[in-house]
Amino acid sequence: MNIVRNLVQRRRGKRITGAAGLVEAGLIEPADAASCEDAAQAMPIGIPAALAERLQGRDPNDPLVRQFVPAAAENWFSAQELCDPIGDGANAPVPGIVHRYPDRVLLMPVLSCPAYCRFCFRRHAVGDGRMKPELLDAALSYIANTPGIWEVILSGGDPLILSPDRLGALLGRLDRIRHVKTIRIHSRVPALDPERISDTMIAALNRSKPVWIVLHCNHPDEIDAPARAAVARLIDAGIPMLSQTVLLKGINDDPATMEALMRRLIENRIKPYYLHHGDLARGTSHFRTTLAAGRALIRRLRGRLSGIAQPTYVLDIPGGHGKVPAGPCWITRDEEDAGWLAEDISGVRHPYADEIEPGAPE
Repeated sequence: MNIVRNLVQRRRGKRITGAAGLVEAGLIEPADAASCEDAAQAMPIGIPAALAERLQGRDPNDPLVRQFVPAAAENWFSAQELCDPIGDGANAPVPGIVHRYPDRVLLMPVLSCPAYCRFCFRRHAVGDGRMKPELLDAALSYIANTPGIWEVILSGGDPLILSPDRLGALLGRLDRIRHVKTIRIHSRVPALDPERISDTMIAALNRSKPVWIVLHCNHPDEIDAPARAAVARLIDAGIPMLSQTVLLKGINDDPATMEALMRRLIENRIKPYYLHHGDLARGTSHFRTTLAAGRALIRRLRGRLSGIAQPTYVLDIPGGHGKVPAGPCWITRDEEDAGWLAEDISGVRHPYADEIEPGAPE
């Protein structure tokens, strides 16, 4: 029985943390421990034991290993990178709330995760645990006293690491706010820690108002048999699911991998929602593609995938200015006759006129 299987049996439900834990699990060489410890100063190391078992024996450049095992490149920073790349702080009316758009707020009841993604844009904050009760009360009061809020998005951190009792109590309080009509939960748990999707967790998620789960998933290998079973339990219980993916260099930035991921999501009844361009988080340049590369990828997917499998490619404008579609534009103005040109999936442009003068009666 290998080292990681022993760890799983010994530490079921716990995470592997720190460089020493990675060495013990066989996920890094002892010579790499110092650079991993340096990386952990910026963001914690945390990998569920069952996920570590999946990673064991893989190449260091494997798409799953690179997402969760620190690399020396995390300790390299560029001048353009930011501590708070999407401007959470600039849009936080009270602690734990980000109110960037008029009809919805982000509520972060917990800043811990089952696994810490090494490209995380909130790396300056994750690892701080649950909100203190008085801060959570203040955040919920803000939501209750702001009638324009139609949707509450639970993120963090990963809200599904809360116990079913705690999560159910929180959802119950949101359910009782009349102007909140829908709740969304962003999570990695169904794929990375699927044992948490228990009957009691599903019972906690079932509310009178719709609760949507948005699965963060970046590679088709993340959706293994236990993940498929967890997703099926959620959807069969009436909980709709979307997905969000981060475009990551060397992990999913080729058409074949992205196509396989989107197909696997649809095959498991998960609607692709967002494909995020990598944020300017410190120490993440080795994960970022260029916008030109992202747009070229989306262009390729348009000709290869069903419409229901197409995510919206978005850029979160640095500084807290919000997300905007970043994909290619298929319709442009014809400069010669002031009409339009519509480009098909083969790259051929076709004229289109929408300002047509009415014809004379016959």
